Amino acid sequence: MAADLEQRLGELRPKLHRYCARMTGSAVDGEDVVQDTLIKAVAALSSEEKEIDNLEKWLFRIAHNVAIDFLRRRARTEALSAEVDLDRLADTEAPVDDREIVQASLATFMRLHTAQRGVVVLMDVLGYRLAEICDIMGMSLPAVKSALHRGRARLREFARDFHEAPAAEISSEQRKLLSKYIDRFNARDFDAIRDMLADEVKLELVGQERRFGKPAVSGYVVNYSTRHDWNLALGVVDGRPGIVVSTPGGTSGRVDYFILLEWSGERVLDIRDFRYARYVMDSVDVVALPQP
Repeated sequence: MAADLEQRLGELRPKLHRYCARMTGSAVDGEDVVQDTLIKAVAALSSEEKEIDNLEKWLFRIAHNVAIDFLRRRARTEALSAEVDLDRLADTEAPVDDREIVQASLATFMRLHTAQRGVVVLMDVLGYRLAEICDIMGMSLPAVKSALHRGRARLREFARDFHEAPAAEISSEQRKLLSKYIDRFNARDFDAIRDMLADEVKLELVGQERRFGKPAVSGYVVNYSTRHDWNLALGVVDGRPGIVVSTPGGTSGRVDYFILLEWSGERVLDIRDFRYARYVMDSVDVVALPQP
């Protein structure tokens, strides 16, 4: 891939994530959709005979389709178009200045029908215009206007009816495994951390690289041993148990990024580290849990 194209894709990645996170209702799932989008885009670009006129709009069209496929696989298929009622529509050409909409939680966006969710995010969160949204989502102008009108109204209703979701429960076994990993990491006992890795462990430094196997992933642990800008704690990330990372001596309560682990018995089988993908923090629902 040419360096300028790679740079452009990297620049668009945070914006793509804001859209995909709100379409899937999860910052982590949204990142999966972004990665699939970029894989499809790179494959298509390598086979394109002519240059893409508008790379950003083209990428969002792919991202929208990948998000819809993801939602279908997750068995949450919803209607892709809304009934048109032009008589009820106000002027919808400009994004609204409405904090209830822009700052709505991912869970709140997920209460919208798919078309309403996509149109509202594209216009009111990302600032696209109606003609661009029609092109990205493959919908007519009346359908886009209708979905926008109805989606905005429903989001305001949901915001007024908002109640705090219960905190995710972490089983005693999950807490035990994560706390063991966290305690050893914070103690800088990296030999013990390496001993916790499964032979077939996989690592994803999101947005940077992937490694496979214990020898390769051990190098990742060594890299952490050379730095002092982290402190690990038990947390909840998009409703799932995880590790939250903050800067020692930094702003109280601030989470800089997070790490997700999967286990095989008492061995770490999969690591997803978001250290280099901090744009995800713009959308994720993350909280550090009180330490016992």
